[in-house]
Amino acid sequence: MTTHSRRSGQGPTTTVGPGQNRNLALPLTLTLLGSLVVIGTYLAVLLTQPADLGIDLGHTTLWVMLGYLAGGALLAAGTLPLIPRSVLALIPVAIALNIVIGQVIGNYTPVPLYLDSIGTVLIGVLAGPAAGAFTGIISNLIWGVTLSPSVIAFSSGAAFIGAAAGWAARLGTFRTPWTAVLVGAIAGVPAGAIGTPVAAYVFGGGLGAGTGGVVAILQAAGLEMFNATFAQSMVSDIADKALIFALACVVIRSLPRRIIGRYPFALHSRPRAEAAREDSSTSPVGSVPRAE
Repeated sequence: MTTHSRRSGQGPTTTVGPGQNRNLALPLTLTLLGSLVVIGTYLAVLLTQPADLGIDLGHTTLWVMLGYLAGGALLAAGTLPLIPRSVLALIPVAIALNIVIGQVIGNYTPVPLYLDSIGTVLIGVLAGPAAGAFTGIISNLIWGVTLSPSVIAFSSGAAFIGAAAGWAARLGTFRTPWTAVLVGAIAGVPAGAIGTPVAAYVFGGGLGAGTGGVVAILQAAGLEMFNATFAQSMVSDIADKALIFALACVVIRSLPRRIIGRYPFALHSRPRAEAAREDSSTSPVGSVPRAE
């Protein structure tokens, strides 16, 4: 038996029947392969530590970009067919938001934060982990090709944050600002750990006006380059992700119910009573409840 939600631009949200597992097998396989390619590209960057990565769009930067692009393409192939059309329309906006804010904060202010993943986190909350990861990768690739090649090397961290936002949303942590801040801070720890080796071994320390200045100060105080970069990354990433998760929570909670109703996954991030009312009001009589 198959039950389809008729909400505008959303497509089917519930499929129950013997063919469900077969229908999901290919997208899940492609998503897994895409994740493995992203991880493999990240490890290749760490093992080779190319000195000219990010200086320009030469052959070294291009092979890293192609590796992340292949992973992003596989994630897209596995993810996009399952994403509501209403979310697809937001991905370009999310990418532009990442690039504009990240470029301004990183290059023109002394703030030791990044703030370049707010769009990625919002897509993760609205559409799930794979969509968030895909947005993070594509955002960094477009940013790298158009403005700053060095950010291509950090695409794995961008993918992780998008996925982490989706996982956190599924657990309901965006239902209150305080849990969003807490989980954002926790997500900042592995995010900083992912970015530190790339920043330290490939670029020789922090990048950006604010973060690079912090690394320089710590090195002047006697810390070795890796330790200075690690300390900066931990502090900056924890604060950065806590703030971004909090902002995403505020955005989600401020959206009208008629708007949030277009994004089924976002029901995980609404207050429980409100999400239950929304779900029951849009479920046809006798339908099978949507799996959480």
